[in-house]
Amino acid sequence: MKHDTAWSLTFRYTAGIISFLAFVVFLFYARDVARNLVVAAFIAYLINPAVVYLVNNTRISRNAAVNIVYFTSLILLVGVPATLAPIFYDEAQVVFKDLLNLSSQLSAVLMQPVQVGNLVFHLEEWGQSLAQLQGVITTPLPKDALHLLETTSVGVLWFLVILVAVYLFLSEWTGLRETMFDFALPAYRDELRELYRRIRRIWMAYLRGQIVLMVIVGVVFTVTWLILGIPGALALGLIAGLFTLVPDVGPFLAAVIAASVALLEGSTWIDLPNFWVAVILVAVFFALMTVKNLFLRPLIMGRSVHMHEGLVFIAIIAATVLEGILGALLVVPVLASVIIIAGYLQRRILGLSPFEDDGNTQFVAPPEKVNPPRRGSRKFKLLDQARASRDHSFGSSTSTTSTRGKKNNRKKTYP
Repeated sequence: MKHDTAWSLTFRYTAGIISFLAFVVFLFYARDVARNLVVAAFIAYLINPAVVYLVNNTRISRNAAVNIVYFTSLILLVGVPATLAPIFYDEAQVVFKDLLNLSSQLSAVLMQPVQVGNLVFHLEEWGQSLAQLQGVITTPLPKDALHLLETTSVGVLWFLVILVAVYLFLSEWTGLRETMFDFALPAYRDELRELYRRIRRIWMAYLRGQIVLMVIVGVVFTVTWLILGIPGALALGLIAGLFTLVPDVGPFLAAVIAASVALLEGSTWIDLPNFWVAVILVAVFFALMTVKNLFLRPLIMGRSVHMHEGLVFIAIIAATVLEGILGALLVVPVLASVIIIAGYLQRRILGLSPFEDDGNTQFVAPPEKVNPPRRGSRKFKLLDQARASRDHSFGSSTSTTSTRGKKNNRKKTYP
């Protein structure tokens, strides 16, 4: 005997709401698991193009391509840091020592009253606080040793979880993606696939562009500091590359750290006082940053995720404070994804079609910002003429509209 086992609409809504709330509660209590799974998904996403390339250009299966790419990446992940660790450790010690020396000198200056004209400023409390902070950093308490050991052990376990999760995402992502699509009704699956395509385009463009920019900046500044003979060039180049994530403030902090090292250590071959070495370093730094901001960054990032710089700055700073470097790297594509999903929901709620266009121009910088024309060039003249024509047509339409309004008003007047 056949029975109708279909759930009622009320029960389906209730089950859906309960499932969603249970998922949110799980994410809250298992946020450490979610955070490390996000890291694993991010790593898998970065190396997945190599898997796709092998599958499309060779006759090997996807599982074989995943094994080749995964274990090659694992060898590089272990081998490269093991090779560079001694060099980086020595240079990081130089930078850390210089920063501590600079902190000691600044603390000694603040401990004395500062007189500017007839005004005397007492900053002794600031000096004491800076000295206490330096003492806490340089002399950890014995009770912190056990906590450090526990943190290291937990970190090793999470590292193993990330390694296994990366392999899982690489080998099973196609099935996982289709499983997620199957949660929707068949009539809406095409919309979800289009939504996924738009979000995926944003992530591909931004993350790869940002990582390429960080690598280029890190390598260029490392080579530049080596040429200038600045101690700790590798560590300073790495800092410059990482700080590229935070616009404006990041490069400024990287310049301050590099100038502090140059001011205390000088150069290994430039026979000038340390002050002038620091001046040369600052001048070279800002020259390279100008080249990066005017040419390199628009070329690499201009066609990825173009949003208001103030919004990007606030989002990156907030994400850095809350989640560190990983948050700063992911917050912009996450924000763009939220905007895309919100736009889709808005159009669906209003009863409109799910997408207004193909989405290829969303968050893409206009051509004049990616490749700004030079003043006096033919491209600049054509752009100027187009703007003037647009302004003229707008003024004409405005005057025509106002004239028609006056005529209509005269027609509606009565004696």
